[in-house]
Amino acid sequence: MEKSVLEIISERHKEWIYLVQCFGCNKDTAQDIVQDMYIKMHKIISNGSNVMYNETEINSYYILKTLKSIFIDHTRKNKAIHTPVEEQTEKIQDFSSVDYQAKYDIVLEELKNLYWFDRKVFEIINTGEKISDLSRKTTIPYYTLYNTYKKVYEHLKKIL
Repeated sequence: MEKSVLEIISERHKEWIYLVQCFGCNKDTAQDIVQDMYIKMHKIISNGSNVMYNETEINSYYILKTLKSIFIDHTRKNKAIHTPVEEQTEKIQDFSSVDYQAKYDIVLEELKNLYWFDRKVFEIINTGEKISDLSRKTTIPYYTLYNTYKKVYEHLKKIL
């Protein structure tokens, strides 16, 4: 009796689990992703597509790409689940007690203490001017403006 395509694919089950774990997830999640891959392969095979090179060799590259795609989808869908509800409510309560005017005053004071070029670049870009437009108008290289803006932004972020 000949083996079905899914049986041939499942012979390398441990290898598929190991591959998915190499993407950066734990064993339980890897098993879920591999099970999703089996379901997807069943649908593909049922539609008449072939995932085999010949009678005994499967297209491992196709399986790998399918696993990677399912992993990315799984990561994208479960991104918001990682933070517990209690931790989210603590963050909300923390923001309710912030004195925004005091923080704004600190930022303004720090901007006054910056080198004039850094301050001016930050102020212009922060008002909505595109870095590329500013670069064309002033003939200052794009990356100089970008790096200056980023440096000031990170500096102010550390203060807050």
